[in-house]
This record gives sequence, structure tokens and C-alpha cells, in this order.
Amino acid sequence: MTEGVSDRDSIRGINSRRIFAVDLDQSGSQMQITHANSQPSKPGPSDWFTGTVRVEPLFDAPDPARVAGARVTFEPGARTAWHTHPLGQTLIITSGRGWAQTWNGPVEELGPGDVVWFAPGEKHWHGATNTTAMSHIAVQEKLGGKAVDWLEQVSNDQYRK
Repeated sequence: MTEGVSDRDSIRGINSRRIFAVDLDQSGSQMQITHANSQPSKPGPSDWFTGTVRVEPLFDAPDPARVAGARVTFEPGARTAWHTHPLGQTLIITSGRGWAQTWNGPVEELGPGDVVWFAPGEKHWHGATNTTAMSHIAVQEKLGGKAVDWLEQVSNDQYRK
């Protein structure tokens, strides 16, 4: 037994570079730490993105929570397809320059530190500018297990507006 931890409490590590869960209160709640760079990034699927995109999962909270997040990096000219989120989406721009647009709205320029909120069901796209890469953290909630509805690709004409 660890000093200060009763037999009703538990501490368990799962790969010291991945997840460390701690159950120290008697309610059964657990803290989970996912260490930086412990989850591999993957190329963004061509059905959902145009250009070179990397998606690094950051978190996907277990039920009953619904929130999930990822770091997404877009090379110059790369962007999402048009899409919506049933419970909305928040983007936190971490580096580079990007653009975002809602359906029939203007293309808005984004930079480090900017925070963007898309309302539930709001059709939109986002990505890098045509000359500069951009990274953001995307946070959204799932409704019925689904966080996004992917739609058609953003045309070159729409992207260049």
C-alpha cells in the first residue's frame, strides 16, 4: 500500500508516456493524463479534407461526457470540406494563418490566439491560407455518438473568395 493511500483507493499507471489514471476519492472518479505526443497523428482523410492535413487526437472523454478534441495542422492551401457539428465547435488557433467561412458568409482570417465558435448545425469550413500553414485545436461534443456531419468539398472558387 502506498503511504497516504488506503486500500479503497487506487493508483494505476498505464505506460508512463500515455495515460495515468488516479482514483483517490471514494466516488470512483478518475483523472486521466494523456502526455504530449503520446497519440500518433494521422493524415486527414481525403473525403473530409483538401490538401495535406495531419490530425492528432488529444482527448475523447468517456461517457457520460461528450467532449472530444484534436490538434489539426493544415499545410498551405489545405482545408476541411464543408461540415456541421450537432452541438457546435470551438477552434483555438495555435500557429500560422488560416481562413474560416460559414455558408454565405465572408472568409475570415485567423491567427494565433484567435478562438472561433461555430453554432450547432452551422455549415462551415476552415483551413490554412494559400501561402501559410495553420494549426488549431478543435473541440466539439458528440450527440448520439456523432460529433460532425461531413458535406461537400470546398471548391477552389469558394476557397479563394
